Amino acid sequence: MSRPAFLALVPLPAASNDEPPLEPFDPSSTQSWLDWFVGLPLRILLIVAIGSVVLALVRRVIRKITEHIAEGTPTLRGKRLKGIGESAAGSVLLRANPLASARRAQRARTVGSVLRSTANIVIGATIVLMVLAELGVNIAPFLASAGIVGVALGFGAQSLVKDFLSGTFMLLEDQYGVGDTVDFGEVTGTVEEVALRVTKVRDGNGTLWYVRNGEILRTGNKTQEWGRAVVDVRVAYWADVEAVRAALLAAAEDVGADPVLGTYFLEPPEVTGIEAMTAEALQLKVQVKTQAAMQWEVARALRARVRQGLSDARIPLAGAQQVVVLDHSPSVPDDRRDDGPVASAPDEHAARDRRGAAAATVVQDRTGGTAGPAA
Repeated sequence: MSRPAFLALVPLPAASNDEPPLEPFDPSSTQSWLDWFVGLPLRILLIVAIGSVVLALVRRVIRKITEHIAEGTPTLRGKRLKGIGESAAGSVLLRANPLASARRAQRARTVGSVLRSTANIVIGATIVLMVLAELGVNIAPFLASAGIVGVALGFGAQSLVKDFLSGTFMLLEDQYGVGDTVDFGEVTGTVEEVALRVTKVRDGNGTLWYVRNGEILRTGNKTQEWGRAVVDVRVAYWADVEAVRAALLAAAEDVGADPVLGTYFLEPPEVTGIEAMTAEALQLKVQVKTQAAMQWEVARALRARVRQGLSDARIPLAGAQQVVVLDHSPSVPDDRRDDGPVASAPDEHAARDRRGAAAATVVQDRTGGTAGPAA
């Protein structure tokens, strides 16, 4: 009896000389159907079932790990890590910084999406090739074609591949995230969105820049881990350096005593020595290590308090010793008359001086007070 049409593609194993010849397929026989099913169909079903289970397990593991990372909860539940991760102090430490939590969540979910897509492609392609091999199809041309297509895509879309690879490593290395203030060289601003191909950055003028990840050669992250508020102060050359340092340190300590700004301080303030010296000024520096992204607010408060402290200590800033005094007194009309006698030369010069425009005199005020016009 002939084989069914849908079994024509299934080759029957050839009988060897030592084995008895195979019995022909009998559609009316249950044993024939069972013998056929435990052959090729069962192998294909096993390949598909096992591949699907492996894919589901891999996707589940990836999802659980990325969700644990995104939420900041411990991935391992061992005895040593369970107490630390589930304690109240551990939860507070894990969620203390909202920006860091948002960045961690975005990085974890983005990487998880890439890993799940990669698992789908790799495991799915492996299942298809194994099924084709069981059906007797020569998969060598498929492998060769896939290699050729991969090479063609590598040459034709190398910039796109470069962007994706750079974005993946950037996320894995945590170079920057949403809310960070970064410097990419030509673009400086706040990161609004991070993707595998492009990064969106908003600069100080409100312009939204789309930066391809493959074109980022260097990255300066100004808001990662901690920052430093630095204020340069230029005082007069003859100012007492020790008095200036004391005034600057007192101003920084006053800012640190603020109930809000003081919480941003990570270390006590520091006043360095003379950083630069010219014939007109001495430059000193006051600096404070602060929390990430808080250095600019602390620096603004430091400048305001330093200005007030130097004013109270009567310490002049550089350039304050030169005062320009303008004489805006009204001009004196000429005493000469058309019909009167001609005035002498000294009288004419004196009258011209009285009628002259405003005069400017530069005087030196070494005391930091107000200088009057020169005698």
